[in-house]
Amino acid sequence: MNDPVFFPVPASVPVSQIAAWAEAEIVRGDASTLITGVAPLDAADHGTLVFLDNPRYVTQLEGTRAAACLVAKKFLARVPEGVIPLLTRDPYRALAKVMAHLYAAAMRPEGACGAGAGIDARAHVDPSASIEADVRIEAGAVVGPQVEIGAGTVVGANAVIAAGCRIGRGCSIGPNVTVQHALIGNRVILHPGVCIGQDGFGFAMGLEGHLKVPQIGRVVVQDDVEIGANTTVDRGANRDTIIGEGTKIDNQVQIGHNVVVGRHCVLVSQVGISGSATLGDYVAIGGQTGVNGHVSIGMGAQIAAVSVVRDDIPAGGRYGGVPAKPVRQWFREMTALQRLAEKSAADKS
Repeated sequence: MNDPVFFPVPASVPVSQIAAWAEAEIVRGDASTLITGVAPLDAADHGTLVFLDNPRYVTQLEGTRAAACLVAKKFLARVPEGVIPLLTRDPYRALAKVMAHLYAAAMRPEGACGAGAGIDARAHVDPSASIEADVRIEAGAVVGPQVEIGAGTVVGANAVIAAGCRIGRGCSIGPNVTVQHALIGNRVILHPGVCIGQDGFGFAMGLEGHLKVPQIGRVVVQDDVEIGANTTVDRGANRDTIIGEGTKIDNQVQIGHNVVVGRHCVLVSQVGISGSATLGDYVAIGGQTGVNGHVSIGMGAQIAAVSVVRDDIPAGGRYGGVPAKPVRQWFREMTALQRLAEKSAADKS
């Protein structure tokens, strides 16, 4: 069995170009040195670029054989001789800028069948659908009546775009994605298995049985949103579920009906947001956190992983725990519990 390379090594680029892309300063060394790829600190060899922004890897930096390193000022002195330091305030963001040039194909999923454009003969596209130029629709995909798909979008194998949906330009709709009752903006990425616009979980419960409440809203996904594999976003019950522009959602996240997620939020894997919750702009929520319905989380708030948000969170708040509380209070309580447990164990010994 051969060993395929899914993202080929780019053409060699001089360090001067790397520095320009990263907006970094070449501290020492030959700016004409060629960079042939990117590697981890401990696996780098001559010609590769590395970065450091986490102090736990400083010892690996000191032994690296890389050609150049994106590094912050506080670690500059730890870069070994023979490695060209590229000084930057934020090495990780600088690396992202560089890799976007070196590995452009990895910036956006290209579907299951590789590059190209056109409608595969094995796809079903309703004659009433409006498809702009340079759209690729792969085998097994279904595009329903009155659908509109913008230029440069890829609809992956076996994806379903249900009747009346709108997909913007430059989007990537992954294999096995389902989109219904939804408006999708430009440059949106939906990874494989994402489900958008299915029923919200709405039932009028009672001893005589649980009556289904029709869900008549939509899902609106604004520009530059990325949604990870197998995430689900329910349509609104009586208003729209909204995902704000630039928001990044990890794999296996559940977003309930009528939820409003602000712009540039980050939701990590297995977060669950119950119906009618509202998140302000730039909210960040750690993995496996649950958010109660009808609560509001203010702009810029951060919620630690494995927390439960049951009450409103103010703008800029840093909360964690079950139930979530200000992190300093949470840490004090955890410390007090640990001391109490240690004292109890000592008393019994």
